[in-house]
Amino acid sequence: MSKQTSLRKYGKQSRKAKSDRLFVELPQTPVRSQPKAVKDDNLSGPADFDGLTSKLSTINLQDENFIPPKPVRRSPRRKKQHMPTPAPPSPPASPHLKPTKPQTPRISSPPKPKMEEPTEEAEPDNKLQVLSWPDICPTGDKIVKIAEASYAEVYRVTNERGTSIIKVIRMESPIKAQTKAQRNSGLVDEEPHSESDLIGELKISEWLADIPGFVVYKERYLVQGKACKELLETHQAFHKRIKRQDPDRLQFYPSPSRYLDDTKFLVVELGDAGTALEDFQLDSTDQLWDIFFHVAIALARAEAHIEFEHRDLHEGNLCIRKTGDPIPAMDRDRSSYFGFSGLEVTILDYGLSRAHADSQVEGSEPIAYDLERDLSLFTSEHAPQCEVYRRMRSFFLRGDRVCLPPQDHKTAYEDGLDGPIAWAQHEPYTNVLWLAYIYEWITNHFKGTKKQLNAFKRLTKELWLYLNPNAEEGVPSFGSASEVVQFALESGWIEEGQLLGVREDIERSILSILANDNDLEEVLDGETDTEPDGETPARRSPKRRQRNAV
Repeated sequence: MSKQTSLRKYGKQSRKAKSDRLFVELPQTPVRSQPKAVKDDNLSGPADFDGLTSKLSTINLQDENFIPPKPVRRSPRRKKQHMPTPAPPSPPASPHLKPTKPQTPRISSPPKPKMEEPTEEAEPDNKLQVLSWPDICPTGDKIVKIAEASYAEVYRVTNERGTSIIKVIRMESPIKAQTKAQRNSGLVDEEPHSESDLIGELKISEWLADIPGFVVYKERYLVQGKACKELLETHQAFHKRIKRQDPDRLQFYPSPSRYLDDTKFLVVELGDAGTALEDFQLDSTDQLWDIFFHVAIALARAEAHIEFEHRDLHEGNLCIRKTGDPIPAMDRDRSSYFGFSGLEVTILDYGLSRAHADSQVEGSEPIAYDLERDLSLFTSEHAPQCEVYRRMRSFFLRGDRVCLPPQDHKTAYEDGLDGPIAWAQHEPYTNVLWLAYIYEWITNHFKGTKKQLNAFKRLTKELWLYLNPNAEEGVPSFGSASEVVQFALESGWIEEGQLLGVREDIERSILSILANDNDLEEVLDGETDTEPDGETPARRSPKRRQRNAV
C-alpha cells in the first residue's frame, strides 16, 4: 500500500443543535486536511458510517407518542405465580422494589441460541477509506494509549486544536508471530475480529447517539500497515504503567512492532469524554453522588427507549470530565445531592451490549452479543469485574442472586428458566449488577476523609441494601436502573427538573418514562391502585427520608 501524504482530519462536527446536547458538550477537536478515500478490494464489510446507519431507526427523546414498556411483564411460557412475602431483615422495602428474588421481565428463548446480528446492512456496496498509522498521528501530534476495552485498544490523539479518542479493533489479517520473550512474558494475543462481529456495536451506538450520557461516535475508517514510532512508544509506556499498578495483569494486545504491511484495523473515532474512571481521583462525596447517578440516569433512559443493557460497565468503560467548578454547600439552592460536583460522566464500549430499538414492532429482533461464544469470560478470575460476568450468567440460568462459581460455567447454552441460555433476551437486572459494582468501586477508591465516606454510606444505606448482590434471600432487589433512579427521586436525592433537558417544553422526564402515563399522578401522590388481576402496582412513592448533610 502506497504511503498517503495527506493528513487525518479529526473532529467531524455534530449535526445536533446546541440546545439538544442535553448533558454533553465536547471540546473542540483537531482539524486536519482530509485524505482521499481509497477502496480496499479485500474488505467485505459495512460501508462508511453514515451509509451503514442510513436505514436505522432514530431515537427521539422528545417523542410525545412514545409508549414505555410495562413495569412488569411475564414470560409467555411461565404461569403466574404468587410468591410468599418474606419478612425483611432490615428497613422496610420501598413498595416499588421487587420482592425476594430479582426476577425481571423475560422473553422466550429461541430454539437455537445464536448471536443476534443485523442482516439488512450486512453487505453494503461502498468501502471504507483506508489510512496509514502516520496519517492517524503525523509529526507534531500526540497519541497516548489510555485503555483496553473488551476487544479494542483505546487511544487519545491530541494537537493544537483539541483531542479525539480512537478505538482500534484488529481485523482478520496477518501479524508477526510472537518472539520467545513475548511468549515468556505471558502475552495472550486478542483474537482478530470480522466486520460481522462489530456491526451490532456500531448499530447500538447509533441508537444511543441522542441519549445523554453515552459517547458521541463521529466516524470510522480502516488503518492498514506498519506502526509508527509514536504508537509503539505509547503502547510500551501504557503496559509499564499497568505493570506497576498490577504486576499480575497479563498483556492481551500485540505490540505494534509486530504489525505488517497487510495488518488491518477498524478504527472508530469518538468524542473525547475525559479521563477513565480508573485513573480519576475521587476526593469529594459530591463526586460519588454525581458519578453513580449520572450512570444510573443514562442507563434508565436507554432501558426505557431501546431496552439497553451494557453488560460490561467496569471502571475502564466510564469517562469523567470536569465541566464546571464544584458548588459549595452554602451556595446551593436545593436540598438534593445530585449535580454539585461539576463532573460529567460518559459511558463507553458496547461490545458486549444488548439493545432493541424496535421492540414495539412485531417481528423486529434485538441486537445482542452472544457471550456463550467464549465461556472464559465467566471462568476467568483475573479482575474483580469477572465476578459480575458470572453473576449475569448465573441470573440468566437461575433468576436469583446466587453467583455460581467459575467451574459451573463450562457448558455453553445450558438450560435456564426458559430453556437454553440466550443473551438476546432482555434482563435489565444486569444493569443493576453493574451499578452495584460501580458503587463498590467508587467507595473503595475514595481518597477523601473517612468521615466523609461514612456519611455517604450512611445516607445510601437503604439504596445499597436493595442494590447489594450479596444481600440475604429475603431482601428485595432493584430490577433495573430505572428503579434505582425512581428510588433516588422518591428519596429526594435527585429532583425531577434535573432529569429534563434544555427543551423542557417537549422532552419527557425520566419519571414519566418509568411510570405509565395514566398512573403518573398517582405515583407522584403516593396513591395505590389495584390491577385487574388483583396484583398491586410495582411502584408507590414512599415518604421522603430525612437526610443529614454530607
